[in-house]
Amino acid sequence: MEFNNCKEPTVGVEWELQLVDDETLDLFDGILPLMEFFPDTDFVKPEYIQSCVELTSCVAETSDVAVEHIRRSLKKILQRCRELEMSVCGAGTHPFCRRLALITPMSRYMQIEKNYGYMAHTQIAFGTHVHIGMRSGDETMRAMSHLTPALPVFIALSANSPFWRGFQTGHAAYRHRILAVLPNFGIPVVFRDWAEFVSFYNAALKSGMIRQIKDIHWDIRPHPDFGTIEIRAMDAVPDLQTLHALTVFARVMAVCMARASPEEVSRVLPLELPAWIQKENCFRASHWGLNAEFIYNEKGEYRPLRGLIRDLINYCEPVAHDIGESKNLGLVWQILTDGPGYSHQLEAYAEHRSTYAVAVYLKRQLLKEE
Repeated sequence: MEFNNCKEPTVGVEWELQLVDDETLDLFDGILPLMEFFPDTDFVKPEYIQSCVELTSCVAETSDVAVEHIRRSLKKILQRCRELEMSVCGAGTHPFCRRLALITPMSRYMQIEKNYGYMAHTQIAFGTHVHIGMRSGDETMRAMSHLTPALPVFIALSANSPFWRGFQTGHAAYRHRILAVLPNFGIPVVFRDWAEFVSFYNAALKSGMIRQIKDIHWDIRPHPDFGTIEIRAMDAVPDLQTLHALTVFARVMAVCMARASPEEVSRVLPLELPAWIQKENCFRASHWGLNAEFIYNEKGEYRPLRGLIRDLINYCEPVAHDIGESKNLGLVWQILTDGPGYSHQLEAYAEHRSTYAVAVYLKRQLLKEE
């Protein structure tokens, strides 16, 4: 399996949005009529469940270009949804929908339904994915190994799913708890080089564990056809500014971690943490968001996750300058100041004591982009 090398650190974005009834704001299985308006585009796509639409950007040279492309697609989606008496929301889970998901009738998705049965209909979760161009498969594996300990950072900054089936879950990113029931989700396996990953991939194909690269749903994975590393740990975000911030951070971090030696990375981020620590750190980030404590060694010593995020932003600043993203790093600082999506959802709920009010807030966040 060859890796289609990218000469430059390009960036592409995938943003999964919720389709909701315009009046009740409950999830609405509207992707099939919506796609009739977009039969020939690669930038508006159906996803696994019929209450989701995915907006994808072009392959861009900077985050500015990628997010502007998404902005144009969002305006078209909002217009067409209005004609169908629908709207869209950006969040990792819906605040109050209680029914099971209806699977989109595409061959790959129907196979997933066949394989997982009831569990397939419980996967009502929405994410944000960012692709960053890599120069080789070996560079991608190096970036994966360096980024894996930083997964809690991406989880906390994007956390935007504090409600599930009408309940306040006590988790900043409950989406991760939903995905955890299926195989091939969560923390990735770390490989020494591209050849070792290819050996795993071939064995996984032969065993029937997967059918294609898309069946690997790790929080970070390689995409050899595109020549990218894909960071998938993030909840669907509520607005374009947050989308831009996370796109910048994902791109800068991926390039920084791909270029740096393990010795350089270890000055700011502990590498080769035991599996139990990595799992616990990710759980803490999904539970407590930016207020989580990050375990940084086998002795169990920890520090505030906010402090680690600040250190990583400062560490990556020279690379941000090199790839034309310096001015946009301020958007990441803004999340630390204003709070991620989950904090604003909780504020809306505290004011009105209603998950419907949370859905109203989420809808307004996207309507203001028109």
